[in-house]
Amino acid sequence: MIAFLAAAALAAPAAPVTVPLTVSTARQSLVGEWRGKLEYRDYQADKWFGLPVKVSVRDGGDGVTLIRTADFDDGPKTGIVRITSVSLLDGASETTATFRKGRKPELATAALALGSASKDATLWTLIETAIATDDNRPATIRLTTVRDGGKLVTLKEVDFSDDAKAEWLVRNRTTLERAGE
Repeated sequence: MIAFLAAAALAAPAAPVTVPLTVSTARQSLVGEWRGKLEYRDYQADKWFGLPVKVSVRDGGDGVTLIRTADFDDGPKTGIVRITSVSLLDGASETTATFRKGRKPELATAALALGSASKDATLWTLIETAIATDDNRPATIRLTTVRDGGKLVTLKEVDFSDDAKAEWLVRNRTTLERAGE
């Protein structure tokens, strides 16, 4: 009987190994190619308007650095705009250097947290909060990224700190679908 139980235990398929979801594993799941739209809200028309965007996220090789390039067409006058970001994760914060032709480089540090409904590397919400400027005004900026399988949506909201209001204004969003590894 003991030999039968031992044989049955050895023959049983091993339980799949699951990696616990962390901010780091959520970030790493972004590595690959993405396509979609960079969208801006027209408040008068109450509609979203989008520009096609291609995004590539590469692993920096050390487990904590990501390199992101985003290309979008800003019309005939400007043409293709490339934004390159290099981000370094340090615990629950991320420091990012962003580069764009014709602009000064930007350096920002954001606090990162997983949303409570996050489950695994393909189904999660990541909230980034940073003190920075937007439209040349001091502000708290919140980026909420939701990954649902091969879809990724990032909503940018801003709360300006130079006024008495405590309200989040939607600035833009990026809606992407995985296009390759």
